[in-house]
Amino acid sequence: MGKAFGMRMVVVCALLGAAPAALLAQTPAPAPAAPAPAAPPPVEAFAQLPFVAHIAMSPDGQRMAGIFNLDGKASMCMISIAATAEPPRCLPVDAKGVVHWIQWVNNDNIVVRVGVQIPVGERLWYVERLFAVNRKTAAVQRLLWDHGGQHGADLLWVANDGSPDIVMATQSSVYSDEIGFFPAAHRVNVETGAHKVVRASQVDVFDWVADGSGQVRAGYALDDRTGTARVFYRSETGGLRVIDRANVRARESVEMPVAFIPGGEGAVVIRNATDKPARLVQVDMATQKDTATLYTAPEGSRIAAVQTGRDGAVLGVRLEGAQAGLRWLDPTLAEAQALFAKVLGDRRATILSHSDDRKKMLVRVDRADSPGALYYYDSGEGVLRRVAWFNEQLQNRRLADVSLARYKARDGLEIEAVLTRPQGTEGKRLPVVVMPHGGPWAHDSNNYDYWAQYVASLGYLVIQPNFRGSTGYGEAFERKGEGQLGLAMQDDLNDALNWAVAQGMADGKRACLVGASYGGYASLWGVVRDPGVWRCAVAVAPVTSLRRDVNDMADGNYQANQSRIAWERMTPDFGAVSPANGVARITAPVLFIHGRHDTTVMPNQSDMMVGRMRGAGKQVDYVQLPEADHYFARQADRLSLLQATGAFLQKHNPVP
Repeated sequence: MGKAFGMRMVVVCALLGAAPAALLAQTPAPAPAAPAPAAPPPVEAFAQLPFVAHIAMSPDGQRMAGIFNLDGKASMCMISIAATAEPPRCLPVDAKGVVHWIQWVNNDNIVVRVGVQIPVGERLWYVERLFAVNRKTAAVQRLLWDHGGQHGADLLWVANDGSPDIVMATQSSVYSDEIGFFPAAHRVNVETGAHKVVRASQVDVFDWVADGSGQVRAGYALDDRTGTARVFYRSETGGLRVIDRANVRARESVEMPVAFIPGGEGAVVIRNATDKPARLVQVDMATQKDTATLYTAPEGSRIAAVQTGRDGAVLGVRLEGAQAGLRWLDPTLAEAQALFAKVLGDRRATILSHSDDRKKMLVRVDRADSPGALYYYDSGEGVLRRVAWFNEQLQNRRLADVSLARYKARDGLEIEAVLTRPQGTEGKRLPVVVMPHGGPWAHDSNNYDYWAQYVASLGYLVIQPNFRGSTGYGEAFERKGEGQLGLAMQDDLNDALNWAVAQGMADGKRACLVGASYGGYASLWGVVRDPGVWRCAVAVAPVTSLRRDVNDMADGNYQANQSRIAWERMTPDFGAVSPANGVARITAPVLFIHGRHDTTVMPNQSDMMVGRMRGAGKQVDYVQLPEADHYFARQADRLSLLQATGAFLQKHNPVP
């Protein structure tokens, strides 16, 4: 562990242990950020990894676990929040793997979900596993890693009585004609690794749901050949039975429980409809009748997920759309959130994790134009105490202004976009970067974005359109992307530029595309399809041959098959909208950036496209990062990404 980090944690722990109790309303507000100096922050400041990611508070609220930035490298740590005598317990993170989340099992053990790419025959497969770490001994326990399946990290339940037990589901085979291809549920002791099967594999059932006591109560089955989906349910004492079925290829849907009410037959389901507000509903599973409406979402929003406690209680909902974010239903958390909103002014508070009694919390306080800080809150004291800045170099400095705007596409569809405007300019006729998001089933929001902020710091107006097909705006909006990959979805990017030009903000003759993953594809496709519109493009980890990318999804892989179905709905002809088939049309210079450890979009996608462009005499630069993954999780790789992007833009689309 780095000396600077260790000293910082000692100081922080001392601060947390020494400050007196006070009312939240009396907590002094931080001093206003100083006026921005003429010079923007250095690129290294934007590239700095966040202080912590995947943060989780222990059940008793005394410790936190997460992926911490130690001297520019990621380490998984368990750290006491208040006790200065307890040293942090840290383990290095393998650069070849991806950490998805961390969760406490009890006050002594955490489980971590990781993914890594491994060779299976002649192909590379993305394999997920769980491992546990004990904070006292630092012992690492691999959980069912000897099982031969691809997906072995589905956490169904965590004990809430202090015992080191979980229920997890895992495959034991990668072959779809074997029963082990469908996951079985196991009860596992995370300290010893001892386990027993509590729900055997069942043909076509790939997802299980457990109740608050760890009993597996529901399963989702999908016959991949016919498109028939079924929901299985069992009462507390009975066997599994089918309670719902539908043809997903015909756009029918089943209603799957997302949580169970402790005791009895009550379950919670999400209902997102296109013609009425989204609702969270309690259902009697024995009779299939509604018993209560727990929450009704605001108009224009949909319920994306439900937040539950370790006891199974429903604590809140996560919304997408018009009023995106967490909405707490638990009174203690809702009261704390209301207090934060009252005293923080233009800053935003997000409860990242909390103790089992909901009295202690880890809170992020930030703005769209600043990365913000991590705070600790104890409702018994009523004080927000800063633990650390998420970005020590930037701290609470206000950067480029971020706002949401709406424009109309050429067919009249209203599109929302995130605008990041450079500081120190009049905001008129600026050189512009249109930055499409990845996915495409995702969306950008008005949150701090280190990449967009860095590009804006160079003097560019940055536009991030949530083009048709993006999530967060309802099912009807998502469906408008179907059949429109490379067509109307691409028009939406051009129309964002046209709108900004009409508003006087952008210079239409100085426009470039910059994006990653699907955004990399859209950036590359833009200079293929519309060579007269875009002055240059930066394609990071792009899909260049859609058919090849879809075919790279392994046969027999359940999740990949579902993704393949979704992709095939996006276009009837992959070849017609694949950049690899349109090299001859490219006239603008293109920069490719790809990590060799990318497990989401294979590096051969860029290799192939760069080879074809060079063979055709096109202007192409290629930055290959030997240790980078799809998400640029290493600080050195993030710095390389920003440096290459900035140098390329300044060369081919210079700011006057």
